[in-house]
Amino acid sequence: MSPSYGRGLLHLAAAIDQSAVFDAGSHVELARLAERGGLDFITLDDTFGRPGPDALSVLARVAPATSRIGLVPTVTTTHTEPFHVQAAVATLDWVSRGRAGWRIDVSATEGEARLFGRRRAVAADELWREAGQVADVAARLWDSWEDDAEIRDVPTGRFLDRDKLHHVDFAGDSFSVKGPSIVPRPPQGHPVRVVDATEGHARPVAARYADVALVQAVSPAQAGAVRDELRRRAAEFGRGPDVPRVLAGLLVDLGDGEHAAEPGHGGGGPRQTAQGPLYRGGPVDLAELIAAWYKDGVVDGFHLTPAEPRRDLERLVNGTVALLQHRGLFRTFYPGSTLREHLGLARPANRYAVTGGTS
Repeated sequence: MSPSYGRGLLHLAAAIDQSAVFDAGSHVELARLAERGGLDFITLDDTFGRPGPDALSVLARVAPATSRIGLVPTVTTTHTEPFHVQAAVATLDWVSRGRAGWRIDVSATEGEARLFGRRRAVAADELWREAGQVADVAARLWDSWEDDAEIRDVPTGRFLDRDKLHHVDFAGDSFSVKGPSIVPRPPQGHPVRVVDATEGHARPVAARYADVALVQAVSPAQAGAVRDELRRRAAEFGRGPDVPRVLAGLLVDLGDGEHAAEPGHGGGGPRQTAQGPLYRGGPVDLAELIAAWYKDGVVDGFHLTPAEPRRDLERLVNGTVALLQHRGLFRTFYPGSTLREHLGLARPANRYAVTGGTS
């Protein structure tokens, strides 16, 4: 069935965060459920500010247990080594066969800084400026291997064409990287970069580097205003008119089942809480909300965080997603195999192969 509003199909993603859960099997179960619903990707949050498993490692375990859904861990750029971060994300792209993303975040508290003892906590604008530089050098390192750099010629003993490996020679404000990477160029070229652009400090990074921007909003007007700002800034950096993809972030509580949404929820929109915009109601009302915002053209889709992971994700997939599929607004199958294909994003050209950069 063709889309009802003359646009491409909307994009849907879900968080599979679970407090104090270290069992990988639980994450696999949620990922498979989201994949059954055809969601573009799942996210798994991470922070140095609370105990919990490493998100990237968990999703590396999820990768072989799934086949299509995108896998997007949060990996902070603060107190971490940019070279190691990009190599880890590239490795996730390899083990998932092109389904990796990277939710870029910063660590702003003094408590997180004391865990490492390297420097004091600094202002958010400085942290996000550094995050932008890490996003930049990561892309350069992903390009430091040309796609055909590996020869693997057993008779001659040649594994690499050294002319197709490149030094990036990057110097940031707080780090420098020579390169090349230790991991071959990822299957997607560049794994998908995701930034929560709700706060103003993160928006320059989202506009310049993100493939997907998340925006917490309680109304279509609020979401549309941020989307317009991000697209305008992205154009100033020479990016295409539809980048980044902008997804509205909502916490969803579907515990009321098929009952009508509470006042201030459902078709009237979510309400602001300490945890962010909250929708509380049934799957049908949520489908109506998603369709209405999408019809208004203010977002490209939604990133939904279930209040109770197993219960609400199941109701989301079996109820809300099924209704959106029936209306022709969301896919019924994955037409491609990579996260970039799910999102309608082209595989980036290698900057060094294009420019003939020297190694």
